[in-house]
Amino acid sequence: MLLVVGLAVAVVAGLIVWVLASSDEEKPQAKPAPAASPSAEPTTSSPKPKRVVRPRCPTRAARAFAPRLISVPGSIAPTTVIAPPRDAAGIPGIPPLSSDGKYVFAWDREQGISPGDPRGNVLLNAHTWPDGSALGNQLLSSLDRGDRIRVQGAKTQLCYRVTERVEVLAEDGLPRYYAKDGRPQLAIVVCSGRRLGPGVWEKRTIWFASPRA
Repeated sequence: MLLVVGLAVAVVAGLIVWVLASSDEEKPQAKPAPAASPSAEPTTSSPKPKRVVRPRCPTRAARAFAPRLISVPGSIAPTTVIAPPRDAAGIPGIPPLSSDGKYVFAWDREQGISPGDPRGNVLLNAHTWPDGSALGNQLLSSLDRGDRIRVQGAKTQLCYRVTERVEVLAEDGLPRYYAKDGRPQLAIVVCSGRRLGPGVWEKRTIWFASPRA
């Protein structure tokens, strides 16, 4: 009897081992996920910022020159410069009162001082129009201390920085606008303030600018 029981126990144990072994063999093995190929991953790279090379702007000239174009980088595109004669009273000439003349600079050649001269004021003026469309209006709204002014001649150019902006009553004037001594400067004047009548304005605004990059 004991022998029979022992055999029965052995058979049961063998069956248990076989079932466990079978279940391990039949259980599907989880396959490892394939390693991602380095080339398959998207790559991003930030472009290197390009170095902005600004054109050199000289502050000295080998010799004085007649201005042909004047610009204020960022606000006023290169603008033509003309040289009308002074009137009978000796007042510097102004641009024509026309649609073309409202957007040009007038340079007073008779002052005897040009860009590149070692001293004195280069005299310039421009129109202010009551509808706000002339060069003078643009200067009044955008030209301030520290702004750069670029003056171009036939073969050379100079850069200036605005050092002063002054507003005076027209009846008072500003005698130092006409200075021929002292440091070299641009001196630009336009009408400003209230318009009192055709061609008559309450004030004058003057900018002084020294050679500086």
